[in-house]
Amino acid sequence: MSALPKPIYTLEEYLELEQSTDEIRYEFYDGEVWAMAGASDAHDRIQGNVFFALRSKFGGRKCRAFLADMRVKVPAFPPYRYPDLQALCGEAKFEFLGRQEMLLNPNLIVEILSTSTEAFDRGSKFTYYKSIESFSEYLLVSTERPNVAQFIKQSDGSWKHYEFNDLNAKVKIESLECEIEMREIYEEVIFPPDSRPPIYGIDAIN
Repeated sequence: MSALPKPIYTLEEYLELEQSTDEIRYEFYDGEVWAMAGASDAHDRIQGNVFFALRSKFGGRKCRAFLADMRVKVPAFPPYRYPDLQALCGEAKFEFLGRQEMLLNPNLIVEILSTSTEAFDRGSKFTYYKSIESFSEYLLVSTERPNVAQFIKQSDGSWKHYEFNDLNAKVKIESLECEIEMREIYEEVIFPPDSRPPIYGIDAIN
């Protein structure tokens, strides 16, 4: 992500900027606007793999998956964000801000990690996403090595944390009632030569 030269934007100026181009996505918060950085090959492959895997599991059920061009309304981080992927089962609900369409009710949000965004995706962004009433499951997918962090909302409002590092493991997506194999997520992904070897097994952290 890179901030634009103009120091402060109004919401109206931001929306005008968003509507002026289809090639670059921008995010906005408290007057600051930044362009979303281009993705790596590993990021693109993982995003496509997860999207295809989810679509293949839905069958005839009324479930949908959305790629990064779909905005999601985040009450605690207005006006909206661009997750790498989001999905839901049931009827998708939308709201318009000017001409910009926002999804209101994702069940699952997936962020594909990069060095520059990992700390934000694991920390503040996760906290902001929790303000979405329907949001109940979060996947953080590493591009550096086979690793998926899964967070599932519990009935008391706490979040249970699982880590998957084994390519033979299956990630059960509870909010969508399906499973994705780690091999499906990382199909044809080439890791950096200095990436750490995977730690086999699954750890559950309350």
